[in-house]
Amino acid sequence: MNTLTTLFPSRTRLLLVIIGCHSCWLSLVYGQTTPTVRPTTGYAELGGYAVTGPMPFWLRANQSGIVPLKGSTGLARLGFVLDYSQPTNVDSLTKSRRFDWGLGLELVGSTGLQSQVLLPEAYGKLRWGPIELYVGRRRSIAGLVDTLLTSGSYAWSGNAMPLPKIQIGTIGYVPIGFTKGFVAINTFYNHGWFTDGFVRNSYLHQKAFYMRLGKPHARFHAYLGGNHEVQWGGYAPSLVGVPGLSDNLDGQFASNLDAYYRVVTGTSGTGYIPPQGVISIDQGNRIGNHLGTLDLGFDVRLGSWQLMGYRQSLYETGALYYLTNIVDGLHGLSLQRKSPSDRRWSVDRFLVEFFYSKSQGGPEFIIDDPQRRGRNNYFNHSQYQDGWTYQGRTIGTPFLTPQAEVNPDLPVSRAIVNNRVALWHMGLAGQLNQQIHWQTKLSYSQNFGTYDTPYPAGTNQFSALVTLNGPVYLPGLGRCQLNTSLALDTGKLLQNSVGGYLGLRKTLGSGQASRNVSSSGAGSQPMLRVPQ
Repeated sequence: MNTLTTLFPSRTRLLLVIIGCHSCWLSLVYGQTTPTVRPTTGYAELGGYAVTGPMPFWLRANQSGIVPLKGSTGLARLGFVLDYSQPTNVDSLTKSRRFDWGLGLELVGSTGLQSQVLLPEAYGKLRWGPIELYVGRRRSIAGLVDTLLTSGSYAWSGNAMPLPKIQIGTIGYVPIGFTKGFVAINTFYNHGWFTDGFVRNSYLHQKAFYMRLGKPHARFHAYLGGNHEVQWGGYAPSLVGVPGLSDNLDGQFASNLDAYYRVVTGTSGTGYIPPQGVISIDQGNRIGNHLGTLDLGFDVRLGSWQLMGYRQSLYETGALYYLTNIVDGLHGLSLQRKSPSDRRWSVDRFLVEFFYSKSQGGPEFIIDDPQRRGRNNYFNHSQYQDGWTYQGRTIGTPFLTPQAEVNPDLPVSRAIVNNRVALWHMGLAGQLNQQIHWQTKLSYSQNFGTYDTPYPAGTNQFSALVTLNGPVYLPGLGRCQLNTSLALDTGKLLQNSVGGYLGLRKTLGSGQASRNVSSSGAGSQPMLRVPQ
């Protein structure tokens, strides 16, 4: 299904070759002068899911789209990570290389009702000091959020397969020199590609900028910033000749440099006339499907614990500017143990979240009246009619659900059929005997469908997950990791189901690259987050 030909356009493949050759040459030039080691990790996992119905929510949500939606499934994963070089001696005065490179690859195959072979990660990366450039697919999460236990960051959660991108950005928070480390920034800018859907060959524009206030080792830090995502350009065969959506009769969406400028800046399409003709929806709105969040957060050290708090405010059509949808957002409080516990059983991390998207600025959309500019219809769009999805999965929070995932007895509507939600979510994680890691997620939601197609009263849902991961020793394999999960769905939004996962993972290699590989399949390399 995924090959280099389908994964990257021809120009991108050429760029990958150039970057790879350049990186290898530089590594030969500088490799003998710096006493460093390059962390290298390879892993293989075999496992299977046994379920009584559809795949339970927490066995598939925020899993980068690798877990099928239907039925019992066998799963095989192979991965390889070659990370940036590090000094060979932690006490050495030798600094890490200023210029460096790395790569990652993961292959996932599944058998069952939905047999598939996927490449959720295939990337090459270059570092120059604190700046990184990468090309390819790589797991990421955008927004201030507890990446381990969260219900899902609103705009970019890791729920769908990673899109192929070219991205430049900082590696974590980078201190601004003249502030003596009090101000640090974390930012990125990228261009990506959507595969075929309702709109073919459309593009992704994504950027984010976050600021941390407080020196790195201070007791208290404040965070503020935001992210901006746009699907734009492309060709929609089904909209050829549709008035307002494709007035030029050819189904093409704006994709020249003038359009790109308006996509990046978020400015109105008023006065814009693309070479191929006038699309009136672009004239009256912004070019493409825009969304994102504006975030505030903090962390404070409380003895051996760290408390984190965050709020993501949602924007799509301008309602947030007028504060008409200010009640909508993701709110979280996370408490994390910073020093190891010597108890046989410990709770090392605790999270509570409340997510609300029911308001959407109100039930009316009157563009000339700011106080009634509501009905945001989150994650849906009249041109990009697959909604904010990639390969059938929601790109943002998985609690805004597409038609394929909900109970078939519920009313049918557009791509994202349920985007008015009130969610209470709790997560916990800890250890048993300082060897076995456990985790649980408990989520209760009230679901109201959309303004256009509301759900019946009482469409509530409860989803739960418990995982245990620990070491085992097997003849011929040595130390391996046994991964187990049990999940439950009960309610009216999803079909009732119980399921479990059992898998065995063998990891070979050295260094920190293995941290980027999740034993449960969730794995993430979050670009922006409250530091863990």
